[in-house]
Amino acid sequence: MIKTIYLTFFVCAFSLGLWACAGNKKAEYKNLTSAQFEELIKDSNVQLLDVRTLEEYTEGHIPGCINIDVKDEAGFLVAVDELLDKSKKIAVYCRSGRRSRTAAEILIKKGFKVYNLDKGILNWIEEGREIEQ
Repeated sequence: MIKTIYLTFFVCAFSLGLWACAGNKKAEYKNLTSAQFEELIKDSNVQLLDVRTLEEYTEGHIPGCINIDVKDEAGFLVAVDELLDKSKKIAVYCRSGRRSRTAAEILIKKGFKVYNLDKGILNWIEEGREIEQ
């Protein structure tokens, strides 16, 4: 009898734990290769976001992108709210992928669906993909 009670308690506690973990699934962004990223941004409903400094942006960027410097934390948050549409996907990139991952985490918390260019624009250029100045 006591074993049955312990077993029932254990099964209930275990089930409750699994249920609690499943309910807390964290939204994440997806890292894409340059080829995957290029395919994604062909969709006119995808917002392309360069999160580098203005100086870096003017040296060369992927055509059609919006530049919002993630290092300017307060300005970044204001610009994101003013310029980006939460109902559309965001394709984000930076120089090497580090800042864009930071930006992606911020954007996810704000409710955006985000795709990150893994290895950044350096890899994009290395693979011979188009940029403009």
